[in-house]
Amino acid sequence: MNASPMAETDAQTQPQPRTGADRRRAPLVLRNRAFGAVWLGQVLTQAAVRMFQVGVSWWIVAYAVPGARGLASGLFMAVCTLPAVALAPVVAGAVARIAHRSVLRTAAAVAGAASAALALWAYGGGLPLTTVYAAGLALATCQAFFDPCLTTSVPELVDDADIETATGFELSTQSLAGLSGALLGALAVDRAGVAGLAAGCAAAYLGAAVLVASARFRTVAADGADGAAAPPRRRPLRRILAELPSVRRILICFTAANLFTAAVFVVIPLYTRSVLFGGGGTVALLEASLGTGALVGAFTGTRVPGRPTVAGAWCLGLMALALALPGLFAQRPVFAGCLAVAGWCAGAVSVRFVALFQRMVPTADKPGFFAVMQAVLGASLPVASLVFGSAGDFLSPQTLCLVQGVGLLPAACALALLGSRTPDPAVAEPAGGER
Repeated sequence: MNASPMAETDAQTQPQPRTGADRRRAPLVLRNRAFGAVWLGQVLTQAAVRMFQVGVSWWIVAYAVPGARGLASGLFMAVCTLPAVALAPVVAGAVARIAHRSVLRTAAAVAGAASAALALWAYGGGLPLTTVYAAGLALATCQAFFDPCLTTSVPELVDDADIETATGFELSTQSLAGLSGALLGALAVDRAGVAGLAAGCAAAYLGAAVLVASARFRTVAADGADGAAAPPRRRPLRRILAELPSVRRILICFTAANLFTAAVFVVIPLYTRSVLFGGGGTVALLEASLGTGALVGAFTGTRVPGRPTVAGAWCLGLMALALALPGLFAQRPVFAGCLAVAGWCAGAVSVRFVALFQRMVPTADKPGFFAVMQAVLGASLPVASLVFGSAGDFLSPQTLCLVQGVGLLPAACALALLGSRTPDPAVAEPAGGER
């Protein structure tokens, strides 16, 4: 990767002023070509990693492991969530020092090479389970660099007035990825095995690398104004959260909630096989329901009334109900509908809080903060995957659904109690002032 940000940016690529009619005619991803290219690259990378995770999870449960399927699939999901947590300081340093386009492009290219190598191995036959685990770890590591780097890069791609809109598009990527990746992952395994799955992922990653390489990034000074690049003053990651107490409390609430929400990716294949007696098509339907709900939530989250903490508490409560109902009613339409509701809650909450963090966190601290945010929220994912995966070998998937719903309620209550202690985001100022 190129260590010189100036080599990767071009101050002359700032978006030209447009009339109000122009802005009304075209959405952001069409009138801002650089952001549109990078956003589409994110869609491809996250769709690929989601497709791989869904496909391999189904392959483990349905084909590869005759016994202890829950533990094996839970271990795979845990492996896929470790890099975002373990590499947070490394990611923060890389995003702060290296040109963002280089980070994004290299992460996508490396992931494409890893997927292509796995596809060739699988086509040759005799693919060990450990090799698939290693490939999942490699792809998750690349994504651990890609996601926070893109979030940090938003001010380099759009004007300040478009930050919230860009954040909505960026967060919708996870939903689009969940939708497209889920639709293709299990079906690809049923029809083409792991070899076809990995080949599709390789094409998506390499396409993303080309898109990012074609985009031009502006240089944004540390105070958020366009201008010559200035080396940001890096601070310890602990100090960043220490000086943002309200943000820190919110992250803790969502970390606790993730212990139960993240388990849905382990529960879906187990529920499909043991309760619904379905195949890859059923997995695709359920995952697509979750992704569709999250996509709608990402675009409608700004319309949810109330302070973010209050709206978030209500959404977590509704999600608890949606995740618990399939434990009482074991029908495919019920499970699909409940997953759509749960996805909407997740998407709506995410867009409200990430947009708030974009404005509250000082520009110089954003590389470290978003890496910390990813690590803090992701810290519960390996635990959730292992605990619920192991429990799935002894408890029914319906019981796991009930546990998910009940477990979310304390997090919803805690977030509601923060409402009176959290500053109004409409008047909140960045902690420590802009740097």
